[in-house]
Amino acid sequence: QVQLVESGGGLVQPGGSLRLSCAASGFTSAYYTIGWFRQAPGKEREGVSCISGSDGSTYYADSVKGRFTISRDNARNTVYLQMNSLKPEDTAVYYCAAKPFSCIDYRRASAFGSWGQGTQVTVSS
Repeated sequence: QVQLVESGGGLVQPGGSLRLSCAASGFTSAYYTIGWFRQAPGKEREGVSCISGSDGSTYYADSVKGRFTISRDNARNTVYLQMNSLKPEDTAVYYCAAKPFSCIDYRRASAFGSWGQGTQVTVSS
C-alpha cells in the first residue's frame, strides 16, 4: 500500500525557515518522482518543486527558486523540502505526491497518482 506522510509544517515569521518531510512507505521513493505542491485558500493547487526518480534532477517554480531546496534520503525513504526566506505568500497547505518516471508535467497535479494528507505552513508576523 503506497503511503506518503508529510510533516514539518508550522507557523514561522517572514524570513524564517522550515523543512518539510515526505516519508514514503509501500514503495521505494528513490525510484519514483516526488513533487511538492501547495494550495492556498481559494487558489488552485500549485506545483512548486520536483525531484526526478530517473536521474535525480530537481525543478523549481519561479516563485520559490533560490529559496527552496528539494532533496532525498534514500536510506530513510524520505524526501525533504527546505524552505528559506519564507514570505507571507508562501502560506498554504503543502502536499507531496509521487509518480513514476521523470518530472515532466510536474506542475500538473493530475500527473501524480499518490498523495499525502498535507501539512500547513503559515508565514506571519
